[in-house]
Amino acid sequence: MSNNKVQIFDTTLRDGEQVPGCKLNTQQKLVIAEQLDLLGVDIIEAGFPVSSPGDFASVNEIAKVVKNATVCGLTRAVENDIKVAAEALKYAKKPRIHTGIGTSDSHIKYKFNTTRDKVIERGIAAVKYAKSFVEDVEFYAEDAGRTDNEFLARVCEAMIKAGATVLNIPDTTGYCLPEEYGAKIKYLKENVTGIDNVIISCHCHNDLGLATANSIAGAINGARQIECTINGIGERAGNTALEEVVMIMKQHPYLNINTDIDSRLLYATSQMVSDHMGMMVQPNKAIVGANAFAHSSGIHQDGVIKNRETYEIIDPAEVGVTESAIVLTARSGRAALAYRSKKVGYELTKLQLDDVYLEFLKFADRKKEILDEDIHQIMKNTNVAAAVVA
Repeated sequence: MSNNKVQIFDTTLRDGEQVPGCKLNTQQKLVIAEQLDLLGVDIIEAGFPVSSPGDFASVNEIAKVVKNATVCGLTRAVENDIKVAAEALKYAKKPRIHTGIGTSDSHIKYKFNTTRDKVIERGIAAVKYAKSFVEDVEFYAEDAGRTDNEFLARVCEAMIKAGATVLNIPDTTGYCLPEEYGAKIKYLKENVTGIDNVIISCHCHNDLGLATANSIAGAINGARQIECTINGIGERAGNTALEEVVMIMKQHPYLNINTDIDSRLLYATSQMVSDHMGMMVQPNKAIVGANAFAHSSGIHQDGVIKNRETYEIIDPAEVGVTESAIVLTARSGRAALAYRSKKVGYELTKLQLDDVYLEFLKFADRKKEILDEDIHQIMKNTNVAAAVVA
């Protein structure tokens, strides 16, 4: 693998499905898994096999149909979890077991009522047991974001010696600032023996709206896997959004990091996940929201009509969107009205545009948005129907 490539680990079907009301059946998961494989995702976390018979069956079936990506199953640092995951993954061309344990003092004291040394022992045992089933073993240090770096480095070194191939450094509660999270990855890169022989992974939550920023900070500082979901769905405020990190890397080539994602499939994949989960994508969502390439301000509209790059840093086609939308509102100017009028068949002279614009403002003050049928009525009211282009 190129040292500049950041692997995309998609956990839409595991962490994403933990959103209340977003439960998927096996058939729906298969459809999404095949789309993720087509998208170019490197690893698909298909589920948590021990959690239910349905999840076991889904992971098992996904393992059969995925052609290119690694298929991963989540476990706790519990022998039965790992054994069940290995069974669920037996048909995978490239199986991975993802196991781990909490490492912050909060988790050690209140969740496990144990000691730091005991946590390391449990982690080692889990990695070794998982390694007896598959070669590719990822270890997660849950709540690594709030784990002090010196102890986290001890944990990582022990898991590398036990056979882990990937080290997941989750900001489980979405607490870190980008500088802090980036510095944590840098510290591990500089202080853990054997770290260059494994992949460091970022799994960041969005509780403070920093999941994407933290993941990019991690990659800049040496992480080579980002764990994310389509539309940023997931536990509580969600996860790092796949479409965001992919396009950030694509738009900033000087970072010298990249992915194998086919960005032209991002919008279609976003819509597929939204439809199956029954979870609407917020209109102002970056990259895939309905308004991501929509312009309603007259100043913006005029600029975009003259040259798209004045207000758009991404060509909509790059993410699978047909074209930018010029939305007519009371804030729109003559340029936008002329542009939209031409789209529906009216070629206006300057004098006609002046008359039409005055009528347009009357409509726009009454309605939130002027639609195509409104344009036809405006033309009728101002007697410029003869300008219709044949």
